[in-house]
Amino acid sequence: MTAVHLAPRPDPQLARALAADLDAADFRSDPLRLLWGSEADDALARGLREPILRALGDTDTPLATLGRLFVLGMPQPAVAVERALPRLGLSGLASLVLAVVDFDEVRPKALLRPQPFVDTDGVGEWWIASDLDEVALGSALPADHVLGVGGASRTLAELVIPAQVERALDLGTGCGIQALLVARHAGRVIATDISERALAFGELNALLNGVANIEFRLGSMFEPVEGEAFDLIVSNPPFVITPRAQGVPEYEYRDGGLVGDALVERFLRTAPAHLAPGGIAQLLGNWESRDLSGLERVDSWVPDDLDAWVIERESLSPLAYAELWIRDGGTLPRDGGFTPLLSAWLDDFAERGVTAIGFGYVLLRRPDSVPERVEGPLRRFESLSQPLANTGRALEAGLAAHDLLQEGTPDRLVVASDVTEARHLMPGDDDPTVIELHQGGGFGRVVSVDPALAGFVGACDGELTVGQIVAALADLFDVPLADLWADLEPRIRRLVRDGFLLPSGE
Repeated sequence: MTAVHLAPRPDPQLARALAADLDAADFRSDPLRLLWGSEADDALARGLREPILRALGDTDTPLATLGRLFVLGMPQPAVAVERALPRLGLSGLASLVLAVVDFDEVRPKALLRPQPFVDTDGVGEWWIASDLDEVALGSALPADHVLGVGGASRTLAELVIPAQVERALDLGTGCGIQALLVARHAGRVIATDISERALAFGELNALLNGVANIEFRLGSMFEPVEGEAFDLIVSNPPFVITPRAQGVPEYEYRDGGLVGDALVERFLRTAPAHLAPGGIAQLLGNWESRDLSGLERVDSWVPDDLDAWVIERESLSPLAYAELWIRDGGTLPRDGGFTPLLSAWLDDFAERGVTAIGFGYVLLRRPDSVPERVEGPLRRFESLSQPLANTGRALEAGLAAHDLLQEGTPDRLVVASDVTEARHLMPGDDDPTVIELHQGGGFGRVVSVDPALAGFVGACDGELTVGQIVAALADLFDVPLADLWADLEPRIRRLVRDGFLLPSGE
């Protein structure tokens, strides 16, 4: 049976003392990277700490000591740690349950790493405490492991629409990174988790970073907020599809304890009841392709009266998916337990007839009280594999465009500043065989257009109205105006919806 690890004790006074010591030592990302070099810093992200140790050598400055102790998770001499943490002291460090003092040595019980971020309010950095990782442990992760800031956390942070809200919910907060970020543009944040250890880490991280508008609650899914509504719900839930079989570790940070993709389904069916009018829910998730494609199944889970925008970023085979998450738990193919775990995963998928597993982003919005006129609710279910940029802003712009189109096609349009045109010609030809519009930012879409639509876009400078441009094109191509408008209007609206064209003045 796996031992349950002690949780941190988020004492406000001790947290303030630790924060003061970290600040005095300049325990930040840039100074650490400068201390041991960019190549060694990059190697740590690949699970290699030897380059950092070589770079540090015998350096025993407070920054070097804290780097070894908290970034690498390595024992340090007690005298060096006491020198690096003069306000907190060894007794305070032990009281926070971040380390154990064993005679003349301090052994870390958690990692504590600087985590930089960029949002609409500027650039900043948090100190984030979490459990020791596989490198520090030298073994597979325990089931009650509290994860630090990983790729999924950073992805969700980039997705969240940066609007000011009154009440927000971070469901499945883990170490609390999303709650901290959302707290920068929310009056109040409720952060929930089924893990008491995760909530302890989250509360400690809020104290360390001086964030006071987060309330932490224990419980599963939406139980801790029954009857409450929010303007924003964010979640990086434990969505990993895990076999319910003996011998398969049930990691709290990634496994919701349900069969298949039932956790994501339950979230999407339950979240609408907790959205205030105009409220938005954003989450990451996995979904299975079985009798229907994954995106079709997700569509069936969302009530028809809600706006829904789902972006599938990748689709893995059952074998690739199983290997990914077995490795994530620290079990490698050379380990004796790898093959039994692989068999359990493949048997589980085969039993349900799963052919592929999708990963992506989900956005739900409860429409406000304004009656819709031209279009119904937003329903976008798409696969996008190209690189994305400023995703939260792009989602925000897409919602705004959908709302704008409810009033009809804008009277005047301009081309977005990141849009370029590419024309492809066969050698010797004067006329292009392919005309494409390329989006330089956001979703990086590429749209093929014909000469009429290309001519329309080229004339959108905000001076002429949409009607004047289409009338001029009808004369140029010698086609009836009504026929050309019937052909162009839905495609113009699509370009507005996708951000290629903007209403004049934006």
